[in-house]
Amino acid sequence: MTAEATAHVTARAAGPVPAGAPTRPTAPYGPARQATRPRAVAEPARWAADAVATMREGARVRLDYSARSLRRVDRMIEEIRRERAPYAAVRSVLRGFGAYAGEVIVRRTGAEWWATGGEYWVRTPDGRLWDPIEEARRCYGGHGSLRLLCRDATGEI
Repeated sequence: MTAEATAHVTARAAGPVPAGAPTRPTAPYGPARQATRPRAVAEPARWAADAVATMREGARVRLDYSARSLRRVDRMIEEIRRERAPYAAVRSVLRGFGAYAGEVIVRRTGAEWWATGGEYWVRTPDGRLWDPIEEARRCYGGHGSLRLLCRDATGEI
């Protein structure tokens, strides 16, 4: 991926699709599709599931992959930020929250995860690229919202 393409694909949708992006049409999300995911792009789904389990067990917060649940995630990130936890200590938690937001988009739109150079992106059926993991980092910095990212990606909420 070129530096120019990377600059355009941050927390919001990107214009052109970089070389190597999947070009086949996407199918609706479902068990059969999940079972055929390549290992590299199955990782965000696993991170999201881990975040759901951690929130349920540790914080008693129920995340159900709905767009509405992203409000709770935004609030959790805000609480972590207010506690001034060092980024290194919360990096994996933010990755899980970002992956969770990506899974919400995937499930609502039929989007697909894809990976390049160790980065994970969500590509919606209209060809736009989204970086929910980076958006979680932006939220931690006080400059983003996973709920708004989902709204922009799905046209809902």
